[in-house]
Amino acid sequence: MLLLGFDIGSSSVKASLVDAESGRCVASDFYPKTEAPIISVRQGWAEQDPQMWWDNLKTAMQSVMAESGAEAADIRAIGISYQMHGLVCVDSERRVLRPAIIWCDSRAVPYGRRAFETIGAERCLARLLNSPGNFTASKLAWVKDNEPEVYEKIYKIMLPGDYIAMRLTGEICTTVEGLSEGMFWDFKENGVARFLMDHYGLDSSLLPGVRPTFAEQGRVSAAAARELGLPEGVPVTYRAGDQPNNALSLNVFNPGEIASTAGTSGVVYGVNDTVSYDPKSRVNTFAHVNHGDGKTRLGVLLCINGTGILNSWTRRNIVPRGMSYSDMNELAARAPIGSAGVSVLPFGNGAERMLEDRETGCSVHGLDFNTHDRSHLVRAAQEGIVFAFKYGIDIMEGMGIKVRRIHAGRANMFLSPVFRDTLAGVTGAVIELYDTDGAAGAAKGAGIGAGVYKSAGEAFATLERLGVVEPPAGAGRYAEAYALWKRRLKAETAR
Repeated sequence: MLLLGFDIGSSSVKASLVDAESGRCVASDFYPKTEAPIISVRQGWAEQDPQMWWDNLKTAMQSVMAESGAEAADIRAIGISYQMHGLVCVDSERRVLRPAIIWCDSRAVPYGRRAFETIGAERCLARLLNSPGNFTASKLAWVKDNEPEVYEKIYKIMLPGDYIAMRLTGEICTTVEGLSEGMFWDFKENGVARFLMDHYGLDSSLLPGVRPTFAEQGRVSAAAARELGLPEGVPVTYRAGDQPNNALSLNVFNPGEIASTAGTSGVVYGVNDTVSYDPKSRVNTFAHVNHGDGKTRLGVLLCINGTGILNSWTRRNIVPRGMSYSDMNELAARAPIGSAGVSVLPFGNGAERMLEDRETGCSVHGLDFNTHDRSHLVRAAQEGIVFAFKYGIDIMEGMGIKVRRIHAGRANMFLSPVFRDTLAGVTGAVIELYDTDGAAGAAKGAGIGAGVYKSAGEAFATLERLGVVEPPAGAGRYAEAYALWKRRLKAETAR
């Protein structure tokens, strides 16, 4: 019995085929092999043609089926992960009316800001758990005001994952998690955020109907079956945005658990069991994949722009040419905890929401030309990234999340022992490292939704844990280094 998962990203579409019994990924591929194009006809705009997602999905799926040699008839269910916060508009014939406005498009920022000011911060945060910001509702408001001829033709609006599900099944629906990520969900009323829709003058009938995250959301249509080579009638039984799905992929479902990634940018995603928000809106809160049925499960998302990109900049500009990341990690380990007083603020990749949208730039503090060398700088860069994570985790803890475990893929910055030990040391959390990806996670999510697995625990019982990092000795030294880093951050942001 096989489970098929798709991960619809803005760079590529990945497909993974998972053997339901063993939990093993039998084949995986992505397309295109170079980064997918983003249409940007004006500064700050970012659009993609949804047809491109579908075409890439077909190519990736065909590769997976050929690589595995599997029979399509053995596929029991399909799951979908997707880039969050996008806007797809279709007419009554299911035709796309304009290119999708994707997550990194910033044209709707003024709309969200005005809504936040007009409606009031307290009302927005208490009901949406976020500022309306640059999310899907604000993007739809932009279309209404600037492309009225398009808005008048809209039958339904969708998130990218909803669109892919529609292409697979012919049905248009979404989830509470999806509505919450678009700022369409009112957590106080436990229904559509009509107060925001009314503010923007949006018609609530444009929203798709709601289905549970883990449930049948349609079946592969005859047309899609012919196009993809799948059996007609295979159910789509799971969908979620990429960050909630990444947490699912890492077996993060319960309060106090954290999913983290540290690639070019970094993400800390924690699960909360109380409806709460950050008064300064420095993090985003959405319904997690297992929210509902009398159980509050909210995903609190922190995104840090300046993480792995600082490490790569250090490799290009600080260490000797040709030094590998592994060699850099060994170099960093030569310096003591706290880098002998050197601190790096890793915010050189644009404005940081965690810092209330300030663009402070990256800065180095406490450098002594007579005592410090490359090892101190390399370690301080890695520690600075960790301390930025800790700063965000402090915000989450202020919202009621008690961090006990951090789940992460063994990749990127988590390959560095200095990075891992510093994160465990400064948070006091146990770090568990896994080998998984979003498409494989979506496949297992489909298994839960189809009843192949009786629970999330059963679905992820076979998830391979590659390592465990316990908080190391020297917790006091990590705390001292973090306190110094915070003082320097406070001084920098006060300028």
